[in-house]
Amino acid sequence: MKSPDRKLSRRNFLLAAGAGSVAATAAVVSAKGTQGPLKKAEAVSGSKGYHVTEHVRKYYNTTKV
Repeated sequence: MKSPDRKLSRRNFLLAAGAGSVAATAAVVSAKGTQGPLKKAEAVSGSKGYHVTEHVRKYYNTTKV
């Protein structure tokens, strides 16, 4: 008689796993939707940060597949 209970618990586990994956996917999708549009990185004159130079562009072109 333990066989029906065992099948029922497996079913509950699979239902919970499926519902959990759907909820996780929905959370990821909704989090992506709340972000604003990405801004391009612009170099400000006089800043000491990252600058895209001709040398860097040539390197990027060599890494393309």
